[in-house]
Amino acid sequence: QVQLVESGGGSVQSGGSLRLSCATSGYTYSSYCMGWFRQAPGKEREGVATIDSDGKTSYADSTKGRFTISQDNAKNTLYLQMNNLKPEDTAMYYCAAAHLSYCLPPDYYNESRHVGVFGYWGQGTQVTVSS
Repeated sequence: QVQLVESGGGSVQSGGSLRLSCATSGYTYSSYCMGWFRQAPGKEREGVATIDSDGKTSYADSTKGRFTISQDNAKNTLYLQMNNLKPEDTAMYYCAAAHLSYCLPPDYYNESRHVGVFGYWGQGTQVTVSS
């Protein structure tokens, strides 16, 4: 059984930093695409960053240069380092996994007909950024 468990969310002031973690278990595929998504109240879910099993990363324009996605295969953990946070980053953040050999840019998965390839999701962790 595949499980994804996020942690690390919290409340910070604008300009602050947080590091989200996503502990994975039961995912045995050697090829994968993992991503971070977020959803703010009243808004559609959006892709934030992706990383594939080769370590190739991709970012949404809104997070490029501020967020860094990484993975520790020994710990089976996905990370999202978020720096220079802005109030518009406030959202519930989710990690997700897809059995793919590569990832497309995060905004590709903003369409509901594309995001369905991510078959495994965590429960989310809340990030709140105050001005």
